[in-house]
Amino acid sequence: MTKWSNRFYTYYVVVAFVLTFAILFPLFLCCIWVPSWNKYGRKINQFWAKGFFSLIFLPVKVEVEGVLEKGKSYIFLANHFSYLDVAMMGFVPGDAVFVGKASIRKVPFFGYYFKNLHIAVDRGRVKSRAETMRRAGLALDRGSSMVLFPEGGIYTQNPPFMVPFKNGAFRLAIEKQIPIIPVTLSYNHVILADQKELILKRMPAKMVLHQALHPAAFSTEEQLKDRCFEVIQEQLSKDNPATSTSQNLPNPS
Repeated sequence: MTKWSNRFYTYYVVVAFVLTFAILFPLFLCCIWVPSWNKYGRKINQFWAKGFFSLIFLPVKVEVEGVLEKGKSYIFLANHFSYLDVAMMGFVPGDAVFVGKASIRKVPFFGYYFKNLHIAVDRGRVKSRAETMRRAGLALDRGSSMVLFPEGGIYTQNPPFMVPFKNGAFRLAIEKQIPIIPVTLSYNHVILADQKELILKRMPAKMVLHQALHPAAFSTEEQLKDRCFEVIQEQLSKDNPATSTSQNLPNPS
């Protein structure tokens, strides 16, 4: 695709996102206003993610390496290089509560939806981080899964190489004895790079749900964190050989 066709495609994706969210927003409101329906709001979130990627003609190949038990809680941890990552994590199974940055709450309508069905954290405030972990623990106790980006945001200057992980998710996994599922989002940094002008490239996306890491199998929080990092980084390096030489990536259409 040429630069202009990529720009036109980007406009189309933005319009599709806004329109589909506007259509679903009344349903989200119903699920927010009736607390016992919150989990159905998150189910709609998953339906929206899958429908959205079909609507924008961007196929997502999901590889599941292990067995995910229905009704079991997991902590899904993914690399974070692109604004596309949040939408793609809608493909994870089960009732999944997302943990995102507090700045999301400032986005009109979407911020209201997110803060009421998911968890927003201000990483600059110790109280906010502690409250986030408390709410995440309560969600796990209710049988929900969690979706987090352990890098804490889009910080790397050299994708596909990650920055070190934060500790919170791993401390929570050990405290609650909840398995961690490392998740690799292989090509999102190519499809929608984190740069001043956001331009989407229409090309196949890939998501790998790795084998579960059981906290009981690790002696310390650091060991669990290091292993999760290794699993995701190894997959990123495999899918983006020689630090992402373009000829080895799926060709944009």
